[in-house]
Amino acid sequence: MGRGRQKAKHTKIARQLKSFSPNVNYDALERELTSHSHDEDDQYAKWADYEPEDASESDDAYDYEDEDEETGTPKRA
Repeated sequence: MGRGRQKAKHTKIARQLKSFSPNVNYDALERELTSHSHDEDDQYAKWADYEPEDASESDDAYDYEDEDEETGTPKRA
């Protein structure tokens, strides 16, 4: 398909989409968007104070003793 035919096809589709107006029940949409259950609000509330039993503040994903202080790269053995 040539560029002219392709552009004409896209223009036709764009016009159809521009004039397309679906039947939307705006009242039902508003109810759905404004109503929410307490489960959604409290979804993470039970985990807010969670701390694993073996967790301590000294635990870290990085072991800083194994890094070179000047470059921050791991030391080689």
